[in-house]
Amino acid sequence: MSFLAPERLFLLAVPAVVAGAYIWAQHRRATYAVRFTNLELLDRVAPEAPGWRRHLPAAALLAALISLAVATARPAASVEVPQEEATVVLAIDVSLSMDADDVEPNRLEAAKAAAASFLEQVPEEMNVGLVSFSGAVTVLVPPTTDHTAVEASIGRLQLGPGTAIGEAIFSSLDLIAETEASSSDPASSDSDTNGDRQQPAATILVLSDGETTAGRPDAMASAAAGERGIPISTVAFGTDQGEVSLPDGIVPVPVNEGALAQVAGDTGGEFFDADSSDDLRSVFEGIGSEIGREVEERELTDWFAAAGLLFAGLAAAGSIVWFSRLP
Repeated sequence: MSFLAPERLFLLAVPAVVAGAYIWAQHRRATYAVRFTNLELLDRVAPEAPGWRRHLPAAALLAALISLAVATARPAASVEVPQEEATVVLAIDVSLSMDADDVEPNRLEAAKAAAASFLEQVPEEMNVGLVSFSGAVTVLVPPTTDHTAVEASIGRLQLGPGTAIGEAIFSSLDLIAETEASSSDPASSDSDTNGDRQQPAATILVLSDGETTAGRPDAMASAAAGERGIPISTVAFGTDQGEVSLPDGIVPVPVNEGALAQVAGDTGGEFFDADSSDDLRSVFEGIGSEIGREVEERELTDWFAAAGLLFAGLAAAGSIVWFSRLP
């Protein structure tokens, strides 16, 4: 918990002083009682002592003062909330190497299942786009909150020759730029006195076995993403034992984890290594719960003020019921 006005915490000195005064008063009362040496007469003339109950109203009053003092300092808690304008673009590799069956039933089908799981985890308000890439890039779904349309397009992915990871990243960056431009409405957006506006969160998620064979290199695309401040997270499919059957025979297609890890590292994203469908599903569930969320300070002043009033009411009620007076 943090405080938006921590300088006001000095008011906690008030309940501290009251607590000290109460302890002093109790000590003084005990001293006077000891001075009355005729204990038999004291038992007859003194009212029945309330015992431990006499401290409850004072304790409740102190709790009320503490709660109200803390409330003046405007306490706040950090909570995760969905970013309504967050955007994530899924870039899925559909090159022929994704037909390798080292991940059951094969890399591409495992990716489809995991991507569907990802869509179940992300907030409904998030914009999700989809591009597929082999030697060329195809924009299948521009960023949208219609996750059903994205899922349907994922199910229709088909294999093709070549792998162009760099081009897929550039296309994803273009989609994000278009989405940000279309959502920039100065009349309805939060802005400061200079007209500056914080751009919505955006990220790219690349699913590939990591071997670029066509188009611009990965490093060039990573640099462009870094300049825009857009992280790229990557998921490596498959194992070093992967192979596919082509007209020329059986071709080894080991996963290139280093290339994908480099893209993620250069852009501030995360790299995930998943060599089974179960691992991929776990990766996507974790990513889906994190992307598009931000930490926000939620003020708790009302709660502490309400607690203060509640404790004050309990103090008054206890004092009236047991002692027929207000504390």
